[in-house]
Amino acid sequence: MRTARDATTSKTTEHTEHDEHEDIAHESTECRSSAPYERRAAVPLDGRRIKAAVIGTGAIASGSHLPALAALAAEGEVEIVAAVDIDADAVGRFCADGGVPHGYTDLDRMLAEQRPDLVSICTPPTLHREQTVAALRAGAWVWCEKPPVPSLADFDAVEAQEGADGGPYASIVFQHRFGSGARHVRRLIADRAMGRPLVAHCQTTWYRDTAYYAVPWRGKWETEGGGPAMGHGIHQMDLLLDLLGPWSEVRAMAGRLVHDVQTEDVSTALVRFESGALATVVNSVLSPDEVSRIRIDCERATVELTHLYGHSNDNWRITPAPDARSEDVAAWRDFGADVPSSHLAQLRDLVGSMRAGERPRSSGADGRTSLELITALYKSAFTDTTVRADEIGPGDPYYTALHGGAPGWAPATPATPATHEEVSA
Repeated sequence: MRTARDATTSKTTEHTEHDEHEDIAHESTECRSSAPYERRAAVPLDGRRIKAAVIGTGAIASGSHLPALAALAAEGEVEIVAAVDIDADAVGRFCADGGVPHGYTDLDRMLAEQRPDLVSICTPPTLHREQTVAALRAGAWVWCEKPPVPSLADFDAVEAQEGADGGPYASIVFQHRFGSGARHVRRLIADRAMGRPLVAHCQTTWYRDTAYYAVPWRGKWETEGGGPAMGHGIHQMDLLLDLLGPWSEVRAMAGRLVHDVQTEDVSTALVRFESGALATVVNSVLSPDEVSRIRIDCERATVELTHLYGHSNDNWRITPAPDARSEDVAAWRDFGADVPSSHLAQLRDLVGSMRAGERPRSSGADGRTSLELITALYKSAFTDTTVRADEIGPGDPYYTALHGGAPGWAPATPATPATHEEVSA
């Protein structure tokens, strides 16, 4: 199996942590496994170093995955054994720069020869299902960049290939869940320390210009999987769900207001949670004043996170109700030692799960929840209906494609071209 490499070198590492699939050239027609695997059992770790490999050597791999793996390698937890890329020169540079001993242009061969315990997948979403399944069947745990796969059907197919008790499992890179700030607020909300959560706002309002969408694969369902709801806002929506728990229903709208693309360039949604809390969700690539924000109003305090591509303790703010006791407020505001959200923070957690033989966070049902909400958001927007949790399954057109075949939204055929007017409202 060959993997696509990054064709964009001008973006910063900070940017790619949240927009990572934008920095990868889509060459998916050359990224197919040459042969099926006989399933292998995961090799017991027995306190030894975890053998890790990286698939795809673009910006997110070099800027986020490799440094995280290298940090744990320096601590004796991990050994980086190989990298794979469709471009021999690219994987050669990646290996030389990162001190990785083995470079490959074929995933099948790497899995057979190196037998990694953990595989980091840093390729476009359309390749994630096949590459994840290949790694799982080879006995490797998987840490896959978001979006995990283009559809719920793909996600369920991947989960079906996971091991029984003890793994291997496939987890998704949702690094915003990890770190001291998210951990502290999750505990406060779970313990109802600030009272019941009542009202929430989740905002990913970024800016992408016309030149950005001039790249041929951007803005297309087949190659991006979705628009800003899927490719940009998924991190904040995942964090919101991680903090507030299961959602029960969603009502949404979407539009193409500026860009000539297949997908939306803005969406809004109203979400009801099983707890009764209500939330608004906004995802946009039309917003010059860029911000990522989550705000949750509880009975006794408001907690707010404002940042752009990553957060630390200082990005969180807690505003108490007027009658809150000072000792309670002090406890709420005590976030402890600062551990910023990062790939490293999540990788530490994943390695701990591997050593314990336990399903990691952001995998299985826990990893599926944000993709299910995004799928429901698209279905609601394109059908003008309220969509409920667990409603979308086999037989539903949105189960296999986020556009659901909706007129004006599904990829146009020569006989039925989409128009800007059809989907701008």
